[in-house]
Amino acid sequence: MIRTIALAYSGGLDTSIIVPWLKEHYGARVICVAADIGQGDELEGVRAKAIASGADECYIEDLRQEFVEDFVWPTLRAGAIYGRKYLLGTSMGRPLIARRQVEVARKVGADALAHGCTGKGNDQVRFELTYAAFAPDLPVIAPWREWNIRSREDAIAYAESHGIPVAATRDKIYSRDRNIWHISHEGGILEQPAAAPPSDLFMLTAAPENAPDDPEEVTVGFRAGTPVSVNGVELDAVELLVALNRIGGRHGVGRIDLVEDRLVGMKSRGVYETPGGTLLYSAHSELEQLVLDRRTLAAKDLLAPRYADLVYEGRWWTTEREGYDAFVNVTQERVSGSVTLRLFKGSATVVGRESEFALYDERFVTFGEDDVYQQSDAAGFIRLYGLSARVRAIRDQELAAAQRAKSDIGASEATAALAIA
Repeated sequence: MIRTIALAYSGGLDTSIIVPWLKEHYGARVICVAADIGQGDELEGVRAKAIASGADECYIEDLRQEFVEDFVWPTLRAGAIYGRKYLLGTSMGRPLIARRQVEVARKVGADALAHGCTGKGNDQVRFELTYAAFAPDLPVIAPWREWNIRSREDAIAYAESHGIPVAATRDKIYSRDRNIWHISHEGGILEQPAAAPPSDLFMLTAAPENAPDDPEEVTVGFRAGTPVSVNGVELDAVELLVALNRIGGRHGVGRIDLVEDRLVGMKSRGVYETPGGTLLYSAHSELEQLVLDRRTLAAKDLLAPRYADLVYEGRWWTTEREGYDAFVNVTQERVSGSVTLRLFKGSATVVGRESEFALYDERFVTFGEDDVYQQSDAAGFIRLYGLSARVRAIRDQELAAAQRAKSDIGASEATAALAIA
């Protein structure tokens, strides 16, 4: 018998109606677990709302620092990008939230875990793979896979009938997920891929056409692949991301509109705003280009989409991810230095980079006079580098010559036979 349920709670439409639904259908205590990973004012009054909805208690956990340092930074250092565009903001947060939910569940003696993920989405997988890793003994309740509510309109009607205030309306019915890294927008008009996102959809970024008319330069400093400073000022992880979100957001940087492949097999359309993250990915990639050799860069580029798939699919708590991190950590040992970006009307352009570990050396690449590179050495290099092509060409010439000789002999014999006749 289930007596206590620990619910991953955000205070949004879905989890708000799940609290009374769980009490109605299971007759159990409901303990809400809300994770602060940078939602801002969305968490204001969330405990009071949970209690008013029927929850017996609501724990609010400040996980911002851990989220950035232990989830965002490793994903950034790996260069992981899903579907060519998506910087994995929602995906990275779920394993952390779910693990903390399990920890609270153990603390309060919960008999089951619950979440508000739909049966069509990716988040159900991300939450439940974490549950499997940390609480394989606890049953999972997923109301969207059980109840007769079939749409967000139905969910709003349920909330209204139970006197539960929610921010979603029938006119603005977007499903949003926000944290310190990004905000995602889905649903409503966005379900039509041909429709442009409404101008009032965006929350973190200015419209590029309305951004400042003067460009702004920002310098990001890294130490062993991890961002540590903005414009020469060292900041902790949360402060740094907040600062870059503000800078990038006012210049309209970080908007993407993506038709992505969900894990469950369907395509969906999402609009994402990731201003600070976009600046960090651009700067980090450029610094790697300066300090890593060609083959290491190529190896990282092979790993990056695998890492992205792993994060997107909720396979964070795996040996696979630990192995990838071990490789990435080695590649990042010399990724220290700074990159300067110029922001203007939605774009972020690299204008400078420097590192004490740079493999770029002006002495070797200059078009001026130098005494460290013997240009005559290139002839021998090219001869060896192209040896396989030369061998094949020589062989082809020999075969062609033999064929011509054979043809000539055949022609001579034919001529002789005609003369005799």
